[in-house]
Amino acid sequence: MKLLETPRPGYPIMGQLAWFGFWLVITGIALWLHPAASGHGTHEQLGLAPCPSVLIMDRPCPGCGLTTSWTAFVHGDFRTAFHAHPLGPILYLGFTASAWIGLVGYFKKQRLITDSVEVSRFMVGVATVFLCFGLIRMAVTPHYANSLENAMVGRVTASR
Repeated sequence: MKLLETPRPGYPIMGQLAWFGFWLVITGIALWLHPAASGHGTHEQLGLAPCPSVLIMDRPCPGCGLTTSWTAFVHGDFRTAFHAHPLGPILYLGFTASAWIGLVGYFKKQRLITDSVEVSRFMVGVATVFLCFGLIRMAVTPHYANSLENAMVGRVTASR
C-alpha cells in the first residue's frame, strides 16, 4: 500500500509537520506524567476532572484508561499499558507511525495519503472497533474504579 505520493503543485504539506509536532507534544506529556497506580486517572495530573462516566455510573467510557495506557507505554511498562486500555498501545503505535511517515514525507516533499478509500475504510474500522470495545467494556464492567484498583493492587502484591 502506497503511503506517500508527490503532491499536485501548490498542495500544502505543512500539516504533516504539524501532525508530527502534535505527536511530539503528546509523547512529551506522556513522558512527563506518571501512570496512575489505579490504572486510570493519569489525566488528572494535568488538572483535568475525573471521567464523568466513572463518577456518575462507576463504569468506564470508551476512552477510560487511554492516558494511563499511553503514559505507561512510553515509560516501557507494557503490562500496565495493556491493562489500562488494551487498545491504547496499538493506537499509540499507529499515531507514532503516521507522525513519522508524515515527517519523512515532509522532508521528501511528498504528501501522506490520507484521502484514499483504503485509508477511509481503515479509519472507519478502527473507530468501529474502538467504540464497540468501549461500549462492551462499559456494559460489562460495573464498579470500574474499584475493580481496576483491586486488579492493579493484586498485580503489585503478586510481583513482590
